Amino acid sequence: MTRLTGSALRVTVFVGENDTWHHRPLYSEIVHRAHAAGLAGASVFRGIEGFGASSLIHTTRLLSLSEDLPVAVVIVDTEDRVRDFLPLLDELVTEGLVILDGCEVIRYVGRGDVAAAPDETDPKGKRSL
Repeated sequence: MTRLTGSALRVTVFVGENDTWHHRPLYSEIVHRAHAAGLAGASVFRGIEGFGASSLIHTTRLLSLSEDLPVAVVIVDTEDRVRDFLPLLDELVTEGLVILDGCEVIRYVGRGDVAAAPDETDPKGKRSL
């Protein structure tokens, strides 16, 4: 395995579990568009409790009638690639919260992945995102 490091930008999109885009879960549409855009990675995390602009608390606790739990979609890539993706989020997210923050990435991949992109190595031998 090879360790890869670099500066990146993380975008976290908070939406409701029941939010949809053309009859498809919104979080799924965001992940598929991030994949189609060639971004380095995206994951969806389902919250167990939370509230947003509506001020209604949604929870998984027993006896709760709430089913619209909070969902966080986290996407990480270089700053330029994430910022290029933001207009797609503007189209998709009509209600929700989008947070951008810089991060340092340490990523482990198989040797085949590193050989596929030799032009992305810096002088110290580390490959950037």
